Amino acid sequence: MLAKLKSEIELISRHLEVIRAVVEHQPIGIMKISEVLDLPYHRVRYSLRILEQEGYIRASPAGAVATALAADLLDGLEGEVDELIGLLETIKKENPRNV
Repeated sequence: MLAKLKSEIELISRHLEVIRAVVEHQPIGIMKISEVLDLPYHRVRYSLRILEQEGYIRASPAGAVATALAADLLDGLEGEVDELIGLLETIKKENPRNV
């Protein structure tokens, strides 16, 4: 049941890696991101597509560039993650091992 959640968290982690690379190196192309992050080209391409659909990056002739939404996402990320951790800690407390 939790395998799907773990998989989604890993995918989001990769998307965040890609968005950070775009912010740091913009404009940047798929091949350069793949090289910088040591990720397969097809995974980078998928992450870029998702990030573009969500409005966090946009394509330019020179490569991907971050939008204002990307800055907002990264600025609020710690609080969002803390909230998720809190939810998981609540689940953990409500389901002790010795049941």
